[in-house]
Amino acid sequence: MVRILVVDDNVISLRQVSSLLGVGYDVMLAKSGAAALQMCAHEKPNLILLDINMPEMDGFETLARLKSNPHMTNIPVIFLTGNDASETEIRGLKSGARDFLTKPVEQRLLKHRIDLHLRLSSYQEYLERSVFELSNSVATSFAEMIECRDQNTGEHVSRTSRYVKQLGLYLIKQGYCPGELTHESLEMMERAAPMHDIGKIAISDLILLKPDRLTDNEFSVMKQHTVIGAEILERMYVRTPTLRHLQYAKMIAASHHERYDGSGYPYGLSGDDIPLCGRVMAVADVYDALSEDRVYRKKLNSSEALLIVKKGKGSHFDPNIIDAFEAIYEELILGTKPPAISTTSANGSDA
Repeated sequence: MVRILVVDDNVISLRQVSSLLGVGYDVMLAKSGAAALQMCAHEKPNLILLDINMPEMDGFETLARLKSNPHMTNIPVIFLTGNDASETEIRGLKSGARDFLTKPVEQRLLKHRIDLHLRLSSYQEYLERSVFELSNSVATSFAEMIECRDQNTGEHVSRTSRYVKQLGLYLIKQGYCPGELTHESLEMMERAAPMHDIGKIAISDLILLKPDRLTDNEFSVMKQHTVIGAEILERMYVRTPTLRHLQYAKMIAASHHERYDGSGYPYGLSGDDIPLCGRVMAVADVYDALSEDRVYRKKLNSSEALLIVKKGKGSHFDPNIIDAFEAIYEELILGTKPPAISTTSANGSDA
């Protein structure tokens, strides 16, 4: 059922609007802007009817706070007020309200406007979801094609993306980097992960497909895929700034070969100076790479790959992320949930 939140400091007005809405809606009533924000945080409405002239927090401030919250910004808001001044209406629409109605409002007009904006909101969500799915599909397909250049199946990008998501969820539960790692930032990281090696598009097949050990000069060229990838993704973001996950993709591309002890490339960053998304990606990328056949070696079994990753704790990898990887390893890789979560792992040298 459609959920409508009516916000007004006047109890009589609340009752009148609730009566006008009649059956067919799940009507929520709030006597202040503060109460409305609390209700939205617990039970998101489909649409809000908002008064303007309220004590302490007026309708404009209430709307501004709604718009500043990424989980509430798309809720359609209709100002329903006794203030019929044209400058007030203009200010309200410029503030982000979808519509402006004056009290007393006729029932048919109120329901028509509500139905109109609910349909517009539904269509907007459909378009946003379609763009989201299309951008993900294009990015992942492009990344898979690049992976296939060095004779991988392309499944590497989907697996590493899943590892990043599950590692991030576990780290969030553990309270790791609470200001930096949130469900919203993790969604961006998951979407960005498939593009971590996009810079390989500029690396010659003679190097990318070489079955023997690379020379120092060849390895110097190979290392440039991190910088090239970051530059490509930066240009993509400049063209499409609404695709915020490209910012994370740029950071991941540039930093997923950095090492926790500072011995990685391209910039020799260490510890927390390496972006968190790059530190998480490093673990996912190395484990999955070890578990795949490459032109220069055969794949390792899961136990061998895990042992090498564990040996990189504190040198190659962030120790907290290795602890998380170990804790969820059986469920993540083997598909079985361990009876108890362990947060310890062995120390060792670089992977």
